Amino acid sequence: MTPAQGARLRAVWLLAATFLVAVAGLIYELIAATLSSYLLGDSVRQFSLVIGIFLSSMGLGSWLSRYVGRAFAGFVWAQILLGLVGGFMAPVLFLTYAWMGDVSAPLYAMLIAVGVLSGMEIPLIARVLKEEGAGAFRFENVLTVDYVGALAASLAFPLIIIPQLGLMSASLAFGALNLAVAGLSLWIFRDRATRAQAGIWALAFAACLVGLVQSERLVALTEVGLYEDDVILSEATPYQQITVTRFRDRVRFFLDQAIQFDTVDEYRYHELLVHPAMGLAPRVENVLILGGGDGMAAREVLRHDGVETITLVDLDPRVTELFRDHAQLAPLNDHALSDPRVTIVNQDAWEFIEHDEALYDVVIIDLPDPRTLALSRLYTTQFYGLLAERLTGQGLIVTQSGSPLFARAAFWSIVETFEATRNPQDPGDGLSALPYHGYVPSFGDWGFVIASQHELAPRMPDLPEGLRFLTPEVWQGARIFGADTARVEAEPNSLQSHPLLDYYLDGWATWFP
Repeated sequence: MTPAQGARLRAVWLLAATFLVAVAGLIYELIAATLSSYLLGDSVRQFSLVIGIFLSSMGLGSWLSRYVGRAFAGFVWAQILLGLVGGFMAPVLFLTYAWMGDVSAPLYAMLIAVGVLSGMEIPLIARVLKEEGAGAFRFENVLTVDYVGALAASLAFPLIIIPQLGLMSASLAFGALNLAVAGLSLWIFRDRATRAQAGIWALAFAACLVGLVQSERLVALTEVGLYEDDVILSEATPYQQITVTRFRDRVRFFLDQAIQFDTVDEYRYHELLVHPAMGLAPRVENVLILGGGDGMAAREVLRHDGVETITLVDLDPRVTELFRDHAQLAPLNDHALSDPRVTIVNQDAWEFIEHDEALYDVVIIDLPDPRTLALSRLYTTQFYGLLAERLTGQGLIVTQSGSPLFARAAFWSIVETFEATRNPQDPGDGLSALPYHGYVPSFGDWGFVIASQHELAPRMPDLPEGLRFLTPEVWQGARIFGADTARVEAEPNSLQSHPLLDYYLDGWATWFP
């Protein structure tokens, strides 16, 4: 190879390396943001913090690069360190959370380290290109390749990387990518490489590959600390982490480490959610369920005579698929999701309601708690207004509303939100709201709200036979609130202000700091 060909090869490789390290850097940022929202909650706040800290750390790294005497050596060491810190970020954070319960300090420390190292890459690559005398070198070419790499990473992360690898393996895989870039750079620039660099790179690359091969064991080790029971299913989807555990005949279902149901007491929650509204509605022919991808609410709806159609809208197709087809999960809902009266729609609830033209006798909202802005928007006057337009004249809406004990102001904010929602039949007035609550051991004292376009009289609902918890006596008691759960002043939730999110987070933080 002639010197000119060698110089061109080095220039082409450095631009290719720019693309690869840009992909890896953004993937680390997305992994950190996703992990922080999984483990620390409030995805909007956590994503904002992660992005801000990462970008400012990159700026610091770019400034510090001026003090690196040898550009090529600095670039190689940055790749080796990125491979170790970024590659083992998810395993370290998951294991720390599982065994210690708090990840804030290590998460932000590792994020800053990755940001500083990532910020050093482009200035160092540009310096190496200049040192190589790349005739056509222009700094904007390096930046263009860097931005294209960031675009590729942002598209691949939700569509390919998380569904195929999961967070643990993705972290280690891109750590291996950084180390591969370091290894190829050492080979292509072998006249500049040292034995120390090659030796440490080999050890780091071997450690990362071992971690990648053993990633399933690392996941299992993490789950031993996170969950009390045996994990029978653990899967990452583009939307969330799905985990199912079993102890003897007891099954628990988790999304992003938050429990969704426990078969030992889920009947209490679902009977309270479904049967009061179904039993108070004059007609129950057409029922809409928002959320409830586990099929438990659909199971309870099907207990009522007169149900002709159930439309179940859940964002994550993997959840509905598992609870429809999985041999151990489908029996939990009595195969309700395979009933011909049930139509499953995998779509965002807001998008579905905006475009749906059907009318429903009962709307059941079985969505997660409003712990993020994305979820809080589904508890707003605007969203409830859309739902009210989809009700038949005597139709009812019911929603799970969190705990009136642990998040008291949040619960009553949801009541206020219904009462502030425009009533289609009386535009000058709001909806009528009927709050109630009951004890579910897995969750504690849990609340629900029924809403209607007409005044709701708290009469006895028509209950189907065979219920395990809800009785006329339980229903009478469910509408009585103690002194520590009674109504308090709270603002209605809206897209403009989202007071519900603060009420929710502050309430739970008070009880579980």
